[in-house]
Amino acid sequence: MNGLNDSYELSVGVPSVEVFRRLRTDAGLSDKTPEAVTLALPNTWHGVVVHHEGNPVGMGRIIGDGGTAFQIVDICVHPAHQGRGLGTRIMAALTEELERRAPATAYVSLIADGPARFLYEKYGFADTAVHDSIGMYRVMGASTDLSGSRVEP
Repeated sequence: MNGLNDSYELSVGVPSVEVFRRLRTDAGLSDKTPEAVTLALPNTWHGVVVHHEGNPVGMGRIIGDGGTAFQIVDICVHPAHQGRGLGTRIMAALTEELERRAPATAYVSLIADGPARFLYEKYGFADTAVHDSIGMYRVMGASTDLSGSRVEP
């Protein structure tokens, strides 16, 4: 990985369903069902996986329509390998691919959890709130009543 540590190798692609789920949960992200991951991974516009001694320890993906809208998702590094610049290398690889292939007018978004925002800012991402815009989400399977309160199924 270009001088960071020769024991790490970044490759283009996506992990298996099992590895995807393990990397997410090991890094503290929410788990996804095997069925959902099986549907999602083939729809990756561009993905990268970081290996250490042949074992996957990090990943990141870009999803989107290929022209107008893209989202960077699933960036995670196993806790035992954090603090070694791997998140930076993943973001660099994803950003390089966007700059190479995405149209100039494409909108690229991501959700920044905690201090990860400082990493993303280094790649040109900005808080949407300064543009009078907020990020919103909905998790399918969870419903909301008319008052906006979340109701678990």
